[in-house]
Amino acid sequence: MRIAIDGRYIQDHFPGIGRYTYNLIRALAGVVEQDTVVVIHNPRLPNTRFAMADLGRLPYVEMVTTAVAPFSLAEQWLLPRLARQLDVDVWHSPYYICPYCLPCPLVVTVYDAISSHYPQYLPSLAARFSYEVAMRLAMTTARRVIAISQVSRADLIRFFAVPAAKVSVIAGAAEPRYRPQPPQAVAELRARLGLSDAYVLYVGSNKPHKNIVRLVEAWAIVGALSATADQLTRVGTLQAASPATPPQLVIAGHHDPRYPQAQDRAQQLGVQSSVRFLGAVAEADLPVLYSGAAAFVFPSLYEGFGLPALEAMACGVPVICSNTPALLEVVGDAALTVNPLDTNALAQAIARLLHDSALRHDLGQRSLKQASHFSWQRAAQEALAAYQAARTSDRTLL
Repeated sequence: MRIAIDGRYIQDHFPGIGRYTYNLIRALAGVVEQDTVVVIHNPRLPNTRFAMADLGRLPYVEMVTTAVAPFSLAEQWLLPRLARQLDVDVWHSPYYICPYCLPCPLVVTVYDAISSHYPQYLPSLAARFSYEVAMRLAMTTARRVIAISQVSRADLIRFFAVPAAKVSVIAGAAEPRYRPQPPQAVAELRARLGLSDAYVLYVGSNKPHKNIVRLVEAWAIVGALSATADQLTRVGTLQAASPATPPQLVIAGHHDPRYPQAQDRAQQLGVQSSVRFLGAVAEADLPVLYSGAAAFVFPSLYEGFGLPALEAMACGVPVICSNTPALLEVVGDAALTVNPLDTNALAQAIARLLHDSALRHDLGQRSLKQASHFSWQRAAQEALAAYQAARTSDRTLL
């Protein structure tokens, strides 16, 4: 079987999708036997995160370049022509905007249905219309759909009437580099970035559904709870010695200037000195940044999966996250989970972890065990099964 994977999405504009696609290709190279993975990529697209040359050195991987850019009308006729020339048996698009009239079965990965849950976050009515049309085209023309969680699968069935038998759930995993880092590396990163020796970490974007305004508000409550030992004992047993420097809330990840509300709220609440907005962090620094955190907090209102929580767990960090269904799939019983709309509950969970060393240790150990349940090798094997199902499935499912 010749499997074409649209690698044009392995680029800076699609950091999450690019990471999923890149790791899936690497894993596929380790599990295929007689198949060939044909990676379609555009070397002109900005890419500072992923080493495409490394993919080309993998066994059973064939790299094919194209000048076609994502979102271009030309992809609707040039990529089907390329698929025919390459004689591929199945085409895997890691995004719902893709060529819809291919000469071979199409497999599409969908990560979430955020735009269906929160259409108000799309910039215009035209954007909402385009999203609906593109998603329905993808769901109709795909022979097989890959969802990255049971929640995403249910959303596809709910919002787009995708037949349940057509959807495979294939979760991702943390990359091998996400593991507990040496104390010296953590100390060096803290010094370089000016971080406290006790910081609570969030990694992700600042889009509204990520709920970081409420996280900042919870942090202000944590400061109030920490004012006296009496208040601390009401939210958790004070077991850890006070850090040498005041605790910080560290918010890392791509900053969208359309959403400045979290910074504004920190100023309004007077906690700007203890809240650090790092912006995007170098890929090489992320495992160290996770490993140094006293706790990782992820209060998102909606996720299709929740990879940052899994990456934190793979680094042995105790996790606090929303009790939303997709995140519960990821963290199992290895995290403190809270109602993301309950600011006080979020604050109390943070305060507990900051001041209860035994709980931090216990959750850190459970994090490592939970993260080990996710595997890119398993994802690759399941993807191969989905490709084979796409070749043999009944066309009446389309």
